[in-house]
This record gives sequence, C-alpha cells and structure tokens, in this order.
Amino acid sequence: MSDAVRVVWDDALTSYDFGPSHPLAPVRVELTMALARELGVLDAVELVGCLPATDDELALVHERHYIETVRRVSESGRADLSAGLGTPDNPAFAGVHEASALITGATLTAARAVWSGEAEHAINVAGGLHHAMAARASGFCVYNDPAVAIAWLLAEGASRVAYVDVDVHHGDGVQAAFYHDPRVLTISLHESPRTLFPGTGFPDETGADGTSVNVALPAGCGDQGWLRAFHAVVPPLLREFDAEILVSQHGCDSHALDPLANLMLSLDGQRTAYQELHKLAHETAGGRWVATGGGGYELVQVVPRAWTHLIAEAAGVPVPPETRTPEDWRAYVRRRTGEVPPLTMTDGRNPEYRDISQGFDPADPIDRAIMATRNAVFPLHGLDPMP
Repeated sequence: MSDAVRVVWDDALTSYDFGPSHPLAPVRVELTMALARELGVLDAVELVGCLPATDDELALVHERHYIETVRRVSESGRADLSAGLGTPDNPAFAGVHEASALITGATLTAARAVWSGEAEHAINVAGGLHHAMAARASGFCVYNDPAVAIAWLLAEGASRVAYVDVDVHHGDGVQAAFYHDPRVLTISLHESPRTLFPGTGFPDETGADGTSVNVALPAGCGDQGWLRAFHAVVPPLLREFDAEILVSQHGCDSHALDPLANLMLSLDGQRTAYQELHKLAHETAGGRWVATGGGGYELVQVVPRAWTHLIAEAAGVPVPPETRTPEDWRAYVRRRTGEVPPLTMTDGRNPEYRDISQGFDPADPIDRAIMATRNAVFPLHGLDPMP
C-alpha cells in the first residue's frame, strides 16, 4: 500500500453549474482548491486529473434510459421532468451530462487509485452527489458518484465496502442503491427527515441485515450532540463490519451558518469528524479511504475552510485551527465574490462531547435519536444496543 494521497481535480469540474441563483454554486470548490493551494496543503498531495465516467460505468447504478435522457437534455438544454431535470432543484442546462459524468469520473479516479494501492487516500471535493436515484435527478444531483464508485469497487472484487455520510441531508440515493446488498454498509448522520429534505433516513430503514444505518438528529443539534451521536454509532459498526475500503461523503451543510438546514455544527466540530474518520479508515479498512465533498451552501465562510481541512487531514498535514487565511486568498475571494472572507481556519470552538457509555438521558432528543438507531441495527450486527 502506497502512502500517497491523491486529490482529483480538473478546472472543468466547475462546469457542474445550475445557474447564478442556484445554491450549489461551483465557486465553492474553486475557492476550496485556491485556499488549499495558498496554504500549501496541495504540496503534500499528488494532484491528478480525470476523465468522464463512461455510460457503462454510470450504468453500474443508473438505468440506461435515464442516461440517454440526460444526454438528450444535455444536447438541447431543454427540461425533461420525467428524469427530474428542469425543476428548481435540478434545472436543465446544456452540457449537464458531460459535467455530471466528469464529477463521477473524478470519484471513480479516486476509487481506482485507492483500490489499486497507488494511493492510500484519495479525495474529490467536487463529488458527493448522494441524492441522485437510478432513474431520476434529485436534490441538486444528476449522477450519484459515490454510489457509482462503490458499485465499481464491488465489480472489481471488493466484498465489503463501508460508506459514511456526514452531510446534513440523508444520503438517500446511496442508501437506495445498496439497500438490499449486505456487502455495503451505509451510515448516514443527518437532520431529522421530519424537518428536512429528502424526508427519508429514519432509524427503521435498516436494509439488508442492518446494513442501512440512519442517525436522524433533531434540528438545533450542535457539535457536542453530533459528536456524541457519531461516536455512539459509527466506530462500533465500522469495527464490526470490517470493510476493505471506506468511502465517505463530507457535506458541510451541517454548519450553523448554512442557509438550507438547521443543525448547528462549527467548523471545528466538522474538522473533528474528519479526524475521526481518518483514524477509522486506518483502524477498520486497512487505511483505504475515498473521500468526497457534498452539500454546503455557505460558499465563502464555510465550504472552502471545511474542505481544506479535509484535504489537509487526509494528507497528514492538518492545518492548525488558529492559522490565518492567506491574504492572497482573501483578496481573491473579494474579487471573485464581493464578500468578506474569513480571517482564520477556526470558528473558535473546542468541540467536546460526553460519550454515551457514561449513560444516556431518555428525555434528551439527541440521546433518543442515538438509541433509536442503536436499537434498530446493533442487534443485527451482534452488538449490544445498550451503552
């Protein structure tokens, strides 16, 4: 196993663009890569390009008629609501197939590098489009790059793949792709579907032999509660499942400033989650780790800093929280967006949590969410749901 870390990037990845008023603005990944470059983080990785996913690769998850429909929309720019293209969430645009296939190709490039042993970790911050279904675009997502990468890994001989999704929204498309496949463990920590799109991700959605795991957290949950839930559910299941490779989705829309959701994490809490997943990749998956971006709609204050921390963590050169953002990057942000950039790589928080093993409070909504998940799936893995 090589200790190389690869970041997959091509400027053309910013062509995945639903228009100037859409929340999923490609400037967020542009600013991320610029910040990582200015801080020297990219000096610690191998930066590699990518090719678009082929139709055969996309068809590992997506139905052929859907791919053909996306191609037709891509040529004309005209909506086709039968495929979910032309809605406010997923506007139709000329070139949508090419842009979407390139993002999927980037995540496949990351997966190939890790599975072949050419790299230990690999990252595609433009990826993580976890809502796309087999025959329908959904939730800003046209092709489901994490699901395609997982399906490719299975086709290449992987017998157990673990997927952890920390986006504020339920990873419904990835769950749906592998709901009946016991070779894939999907774990999603998200805001309760009672208060947020897509309305799925309840604890009783347990899939094949408990391999679909959902932690549905109440609106307002912050660092302490989120990290308590993460540690109560994710490490025990990953240790028991014993995957050959870990795939993770790092939507940073769980941040308190995100305009589309209601969790209250800080940048520091998110950075802590990246550290924990890095450790778990080494402990439970032989160090094989494929990481993607995902949601995140505070384009200047949150996304660039969060995903720069992700790249730095994977590269083994974590950025100290107190680090000041480079002046050249701040000037670039002002020119590019007209916004005031953040001055440091921290929100000034020191995330701490109380482990569930110290006891739980049945009156606390976060503890109730944790225990609902543990009660639903832990026995199916031979684990005791009680702390």
